[in-house]
Amino acid sequence: MNHRLLTVIALLLAGLWAAALGYTHLNAGSGFLDRIEASLADIRSVIVGAKTPPPVVSIVAIDDRTAAAHGYPLDRATLARLAGAITALKPKALAIDILLVDPGPEAGDAALTAALRGGPSVIAAAATFAQSSQRVTDAAGDPLAAIPEANQLLLPLPRFAEAAAVGIVNVATDQTGTPRFIPLISRSADRLDPAFPLRVASVALGVDPTIEPDAIMLGKLRVPTDIGQRLPVTFYGGHGSIATFSAADALDGKLSADAVTGRIVVIGSTVTGGGDVFPTPFDPVMPGVEVMSTAITHLVTGDGMVRDHRIRLIDAGIAVGLTLVLVSLIAWRRSTAGYIIIVLTLIVWAMINLSAFAHGYWLSAALPIAAALPPALIFAAAELWLDRGRARHFAEQSALLQRIEAPGLGEWLARDPNFLAAPVRQNAAVIFIDLSGFTGLSENVGPVAVSEMLSGFFELIDEEARAHGGAITSFMGDGAMILFGLPEPANDDGARAAACAVSLCERTRAWLQAHAGFAPKKIGFKVGAHCGPIVASRLGTGDRQQITAAGDTINVGSRLMEVAARHGVELALSAEIVRAAGPDSVLTQSGRMEGPLETALRGRASRIDVWLWRSRTL
Repeated sequence: MNHRLLTVIALLLAGLWAAALGYTHLNAGSGFLDRIEASLADIRSVIVGAKTPPPVVSIVAIDDRTAAAHGYPLDRATLARLAGAITALKPKALAIDILLVDPGPEAGDAALTAALRGGPSVIAAAATFAQSSQRVTDAAGDPLAAIPEANQLLLPLPRFAEAAAVGIVNVATDQTGTPRFIPLISRSADRLDPAFPLRVASVALGVDPTIEPDAIMLGKLRVPTDIGQRLPVTFYGGHGSIATFSAADALDGKLSADAVTGRIVVIGSTVTGGGDVFPTPFDPVMPGVEVMSTAITHLVTGDGMVRDHRIRLIDAGIAVGLTLVLVSLIAWRRSTAGYIIIVLTLIVWAMINLSAFAHGYWLSAALPIAAALPPALIFAAAELWLDRGRARHFAEQSALLQRIEAPGLGEWLARDPNFLAAPVRQNAAVIFIDLSGFTGLSENVGPVAVSEMLSGFFELIDEEARAHGGAITSFMGDGAMILFGLPEPANDDGARAAACAVSLCERTRAWLQAHAGFAPKKIGFKVGAHCGPIVASRLGTGDRQQITAAGDTINVGSRLMEVAARHGVELALSAEIVRAAGPDSVLTQSGRMEGPLETALRGRASRIDVWLWRSRTL
């Protein structure tokens, strides 16, 4: 397949894949990607590190010391006394993160009711759902449509609900139990209830919340929310990051006014074994009261993580863009430099993502990875597979070219691309071989049979040229020219050329005898061999070049075939190549030599001495 077409198809499919994931991310999200994103969010939180929360919330903890001194759980009278002691120090709001759904002793309940009426206060309720995991969907036209409906509400006793505001303490956790979101609005069949942190923030700020499609408005403060009016929760650090004081000190009158006055105070349990704990990136046992306090701080100060529809749109855009960039880079350049650019692109994206997270913008890390990684890997694998196929094709073509165009010279050209860029004069030996009477045969048998016959003949020539270290510089119709001395001349060029000429005679004779159809047509062959100075060069321009040789040596070698035909022998050799071959050459061992004969050559003024070779088998 054309590389450009493959790239276009890959970009189109990769873009569609990324767009589909982006669409899912914009609406309901993917459970699998959400799980990955949760883990990546923890990693980024740890990299960014802990930070000091704004001093707006204090926790008064019913801790182990309180339980040892006053029992656990605290009775209503003791809880009323604790609330009264805190209210006396003028907090902005008092929030009790304890479910007060069952009646207690009348005196205690009455005291707690009175304590709650003593100042702005909020108490907890809880919602239960038919499923442990509530799916939410984006519905831009209705900000409440994406809120899952609760199966049941666990509300405080009416007398307490009349004395204090009520908020739902539910949190949305991931598969590991880590709190990720606070659902700011809870919906049941016949009512809407704000979350505990939202109710506390609105009481403390003295404003009623206003719901928008992508935010909650607390007066002039706009708090961005995610799908389903959920507030993303990111933690300041481990347990105790938010100022925490023991309820035992408050009950004993030892709680400092600075810890309460002008602050939001949240009463909750941190007692060991109390069960209300969550794992976080900084602490495996974060008390639930600190989770609520963290969300309250986000709402009051607006320092929470921004992850709304606009951020999700940016996520989708990054997913599509990064996917197309990576696929384009893979298609553009598969080299060390190209891979470095790809790695740098990923590093830049990761740094931008981490920097945004550090500055309060929760850009998805899982979505771009899921969008870009599979198409990039698949495309890279496809490119690798096609490259191997192209490499095999080029190897086959190169091998074929080597068989037709000077075997052995391709490797030399690969090592030295400038070989024969300028003409070179050097000594070489040359062999010419040609079939006689073949033209008439080709007129009768047709082109297909001619091609098959010549293929067998050329295969024979190629094998002998390779076996003796020669280079076929050209095939000419039904003949060929073989050079000995390229790419570099050697002392035994003449001997190898003479041996090759003899072998060509023996094998060509056997090849003709094997084809019975040649006999009636009197198909024969002739060979000429000579050595001397030649001019070797590369002819042509651009990607159309071939290696060739010229000079008197080439002309003499070609004319010696006519001498062989005129004397009725298979091989005619110049005296020069016979001397170069030596007295003990294959010429004398495998045949009879006649000469030297002083011979005139067509087109040449001077005569030369020629030897005729006949096989001993004839």
